[in-house]
Amino acid sequence: MEVAWSALSLSLQVAGWATLLNLLLGIGVGYLLARTRFPGRDLLDTLLTLPMVMPPTVLGYYLLVLLGRNGWIGKWLQDSFGINLIFTLKGAVIAATLVAFPLVFKPARAAFEAVDSQLEEAGRVLGISEIGIFWRITLPMAWRGILAGVLLAFARALGEFGATLMVAGSIPGKTQTLSIAVYEAVQAGQDAVANTLVLITSLV
Repeated sequence: MEVAWSALSLSLQVAGWATLLNLLLGIGVGYLLARTRFPGRDLLDTLLTLPMVMPPTVLGYYLLVLLGRNGWIGKWLQDSFGINLIFTLKGAVIAATLVAFPLVFKPARAAFEAVDSQLEEAGRVLGISEIGIFWRITLPMAWRGILAGVLLAFARALGEFGATLMVAGSIPGKTQTLSIAVYEAVQAGQDAVANTLVLITSLV
């Protein structure tokens, strides 16, 4: 049971941070693409949606290339700040964030595009600033779609396996999330442990 609760705690931490990051990023990028027109907008939308359809292990490999000690981001972080992201909880959060991002971004964009622009124009006529319009009109009318995406992203981040295993590994008590712990238990023939972990994951 100690393994189960440790894995659950790590999974909730990873999913919680990934969901928070995706909430901020998804709202920002979704609003940008819903409200602005610029060359390459559709291409950017496609690129941001790719994590939804690409194999998680492929995404994990790309992250290893970028964030590893020899990667241009990982090497810069290591040389400049002494930060290593590989085989750490931070690496697991980044992997889960990347994989779950489209699940917040796409619903957020659709929700913003569904907001009646006449209501926003009415706010401008009444002298409300653009920031005020966003917080008082646009976001309150789009929050249901955003919430749906956030819940999906949390569930996806909680169950993330491939990219997390590639980037963070399977270190008990440090990076071994529920999904990875289930895999390890099955590989080791520990059926009772696997059943417990699967039940906990399903309930959560």
